[in-house]
Amino acid sequence: MYNLLKGKKGLIFGALNDKSLAWKVAERAYEEGAELVLTNTPVSMRFGEINELAEKCNSIVVPADATSVSDLEMLLDKTTAHFGGKIDFILHSVAMSLNVRKGRTYDDLDYNYLNKTLDISAISFHKLLQTAKKKDVINEWGSVVALSYVAAQKTLYRYNDMADAKAMLESIARSFGYIYGRDKKIRINTISQSPTLTTAGSGVKGIDGLMDFSERMSPLGNATADEFADFCITLFSDLTKKITMQNIYHDGGFASMGMSYKAMKMYNQALNNSINSDEFSD
Repeated sequence: MYNLLKGKKGLIFGALNDKSLAWKVAERAYEEGAELVLTNTPVSMRFGEINELAEKCNSIVVPADATSVSDLEMLLDKTTAHFGGKIDFILHSVAMSLNVRKGRTYDDLDYNYLNKTLDISAISFHKLLQTAKKKDVINEWGSVVALSYVAAQKTLYRYNDMADAKAMLESIARSFGYIYGRDKKIRINTISQSPTLTTAGSGVKGIDGLMDFSERMSPLGNATADEFADFCITLFSDLTKKITMQNIYHDGGFASMGMSYKAMKMYNQALNNSINSDEFSD
C-alpha cells in the first residue's frame, strides 16, 4: 500500500455487495488510509451486505435516497458530524433503468421509467453536488468521481436509456466541475469503465457477449473491478490535483478502437460459417 489517502475522509455511494465497484473502491480507500462513510438506499441495504463492508472498513452506514435533496442534506450533515469536519472525496456509484429491467426497447420507452432513469442515474449527481456546495462540506482540492460508460458517446445494443443518463452525467460533471473548481478548487470527473460483471451488470441481457467483444477489441483487455478501484484511488489522491471536468476511459483502449485483429478474425469466421451454411441449406 502507498498511503495515498492517509488522513483523508470520504463518502461512498452505491456499495451493495463484494461484486459492486463501489465496494471495491471502499476497500481500497480504507487500505490506503482513508476514513469512510458508506451510503445506499434503505431498499438496497436490505438486499445487500453493506454492513459487512462497514465493519471491515471501520465505517458507519447512513441510509439515504440519492434522488432526495432532504435525504442528501441529512446524509452530508451526519457525515460531517461523524468526521468532525469536511470531507475530501465522494464516489457517486448510482444508476438504474426500469426500461432496461423491463425489457423496453429504445423506440418503445415508458416515459415515467425514463424520468426515473435520469433522476436516479444522472440528476442525483447534480443534486449531490449542489447540496454539497451549498453546505460547503468538501475541502479544497477535494475530488468527486462518478461512474459513466462509453455508451454516453457510442451506441451500444441494449444499453437503452442508460446511454442518455450517462451522457447527462458527464455533462453535469463538466458544468459543475467548472463552477466547483473556480470557486472551491474541487475537481469533478467521471470514469468510463469496461463492462464489468458487477451485480447490476449481471442483470443486463447479453453482458457476457459484450464483455467478450470488448475484451477482443481492447489492446490491453477489459479493466477489472479491482483495477477500477486502483484507478479511482488515484483520482481521490493528491497526485491528480489538476485533473477535472474529464471523462476518463478506463477500458484497456476500447473507446479508441475501430476494429481489432481478434474481433475481425471472429467476424470473418462467423461470416464464413454463415455463407457455408447458406450454401448447403437446400
